[in-house]
Amino acid sequence: MPFHFENKPSLIAYVTCGDPDLATTREVILAAIDAGASVIELGVPFSDPLADGPVIQRASERALKHGTSLQHVLTLAAEIREHSQSVGLVIFSYLNPILRMGLAKFCQVARLAGIDGTLITDLPVEESGEYLREARKNDLATIFLAAPTSTDQRLKMIAQVSTGFIYAISRTGVTGARQQMTGDARALVKRIRRFTKLPIAVGFGISTPAQFAAVGKFAEGAVVGSAIVQAIEQNPGREAATVAEFVRQLLALSS
Repeated sequence: MPFHFENKPSLIAYVTCGDPDLATTREVILAAIDAGASVIELGVPFSDPLADGPVIQRASERALKHGTSLQHVLTLAAEIREHSQSVGLVIFSYLNPILRMGLAKFCQVARLAGIDGTLITDLPVEESGEYLREARKNDLATIFLAAPTSTDQRLKMIAQVSTGFIYAISRTGVTGARQQMTGDARALVKRIRRFTKLPIAVGFGISTPAQFAAVGKFAEGAVVGSAIVQAIEQNPGREAATVAEFVRQLLALSS
């Protein structure tokens, strides 16, 4: 199993690759791993990121201005893998860049780069047949988003085709830091558990050590994205050090 959720919760850290540039992204990721992140989600910048809030949208725009592509992200993944064998690496992308590369080619290159799993945000589970076949051939975990609005039938379907872990969206709407963690997340995790023994990670809106620790009471993992991307945006020249400190703060309360 490529994902080790020893801590409760384990930190899944999201970064938009290429923001502000690929060299900085690399430093930030290595600093986050050293500080205790268990899984890194490598965000592939996309021109129309519908599921993302303004922080990640701005990061995507900056990364695309530098010409950051899916191929660049996969090359970066291989470099990260050389430095760390134990961290889980997930490609987090919209479908379009993957289709442009070709599904079969993408899955082969991702595996060679040391990627453990993939999460395609806008690929519905009902239309994922070809993707699942190619991912399985290349031993890539297939991770899907489960939302509070998902029916039990859909959650069951997601559970059946997910490997690695299941990503539970804490609430409806776009990504972004929130002051409140809703009860929706706990209720959703409880529903998903009826259909799977896989680890469950909760994401969308976790931005403080208290919220992070709270998720650990009912889920194996917590995804922190917008808060990390914002820390990068607001601390030019000190991105890696700032993210490392933030990761340590998040983990301190729950360890």
